[in-house]
Amino acid sequence: MSESPVPVTDEATAVFVDHRELLFGVVYNMLGSVADTEDVLQDTWLSWTARNDGSPLDGIANPRAYLVRIAVNHALGRRAAISRRRETYVGPWLPEPLVDDDGTDPALRAESVSMALLVVLESLSPLERAVFVLNEVFGYAHTEIADIIDRTPAAVRQLAHRARGHVHARRPLYEAHPRVRREATERFVRAALGGDIAALMEILAPDVTVWTDGGGNRRAAGLRPVHGRDKVVRLLTGFASRGGPKNMELRYRRVNGDDAAVLFEDESPYAVMVMDLTPQGDQVSGVYIVTNPDKLTHVHKEGEQ
Repeated sequence: MSESPVPVTDEATAVFVDHRELLFGVVYNMLGSVADTEDVLQDTWLSWTARNDGSPLDGIANPRAYLVRIAVNHALGRRAAISRRRETYVGPWLPEPLVDDDGTDPALRAESVSMALLVVLESLSPLERAVFVLNEVFGYAHTEIADIIDRTPAAVRQLAHRARGHVHARRPLYEAHPRVRREATERFVRAALGGDIAALMEILAPDVTVWTDGGGNRRAAGLRPVHGRDKVVRLLTGFASRGGPKNMELRYRRVNGDDAAVLFEDESPYAVMVMDLTPQGDQVSGVYIVTNPDKLTHVHKEGEQ
């Protein structure tokens, strides 16, 4: 008969809970998937509680650093499974949106980067992305990251340099004023849902791109991104002319820290729409539309309209 596992101390549980929001933010920004992040946090918890026969705090001077290291390495291991799933994914892949509303788990309000930046991060190697997230988003020094991913500080600096150069080349650093972003978002949504061609031509940048992630579960989702203002206008006005889902309701929410629109069909989430603006903030340069129901399970109708 096997021995019963040693119970984890209340102190060890409290330490993990205290750091869960940080761990969620780090792992989500590395993976772009809430479901995979939750799995990684479960693996991290199991690794944490298995240490020293249920007494993980013994011999640990910095539990925060230790937990981050466990979580990051589990996340790096998870990337292989995610990459295999992506090989058979139908249509464009977008990150699973983090929608902030009154019913959201506190972990889902953890610091996260924008949808547009998450898409750019997908083009980095797993190690480059881990270093970028830890350094640029969470402010870890290169020496701290070296301990987390078991590399030399010099290797981390090289990874950080490559990742930063790649990201900044594809996404220049700028931040539109929140009021400007909200106004542009509302203007775009009114024009798109109303099929207002003149308003769309005004709010859309000439080189705008629309990505629609339906995962093969929504018939209206395109299998390729749509580039250029004229094509995007035809796409959006075609959707408006078909009427969209029945009993559609619109809510404005913050998604990955940015103002966005969420469409509901009755009580169920139908689509999350996130707009990326030009550096001047006056036009929409990118539209990210997530309609895959599997990526909307954390989206609820309750919250501020």
